[in-house]
Amino acid sequence: MRALLIAAAALAQDATPVLPDPILDDPAATYRLCLDTARSYPEQGFELAGKWAGLGGGEPAKHCRAVALIGLKEYAEAATSLEELAKASKRPERLRAGMLAQAGQAWMLGEDLTRAYAALTAALGLVPKDVDLLIDRAGVLADSGQFWEAIDDLNLALEQRPNSADALTFRASAYRQVDAAELAFEDAENALSIHPRHTGALLERAMLNRAAERREDARKDLIRILELAPQSGEADTARKILEAMDVKPG
Repeated sequence: MRALLIAAAALAQDATPVLPDPILDDPAATYRLCLDTARSYPEQGFELAGKWAGLGGGEPAKHCRAVALIGLKEYAEAATSLEELAKASKRPERLRAGMLAQAGQAWMLGEDLTRAYAALTAALGLVPKDVDLLIDRAGVLADSGQFWEAIDDLNLALEQRPNSADALTFRASAYRQVDAAELAFEDAENALSIHPRHTGALLERAMLNRAAERREDARKDLIRILELAPQSGEADTARKILEAMDVKPG
């Protein structure tokens, strides 16, 4: 156990950590270390998972290997491995659903939205009405241009968790895409009443205000995004919108 704690500390400090061998009499700690490594240093995580699998690490080692593959951008292989693990696993349904959710995320990163939808639907078959899974599947549907279907999933998510600022923000985006501006604005406002620093909701409200010619209101929200999260994707979008707003017609 002490070796694992030392290794975990090294991972936080060293850009190229030297990993220990798996500690076979403490599989839970090895699992945590392997997953942390796979997420932060996928090459080293892949190597550690391989060593552990060779020493009888079983399902946890295979799971760690799949997580490392996501970090290595081997999305199809990672997703397929996670789906196979979920199918073969005897673990509780929620843990198997988590593997399928990771598979869905990997398929999304690999831009295979059909497989992503299938994986997330299979996960929801194990844990119906799970809010996070519904939000994830709504994201896949929206990326596929199926905005009303995404709204259906978000409606279900909000029935379970009415104060989810994320779900409200995503539904605002979907409503905006189907030209239901009033509903979109209401959702963005509600999201911000719950989470005033939610940059996604600020961006949605800014875009809606801009479309409605409320330029100063839009500008305030865009500048607020830059103040809250200057390195975020929302900030990148906010800068582009501000630049477009500041261009004077010739």
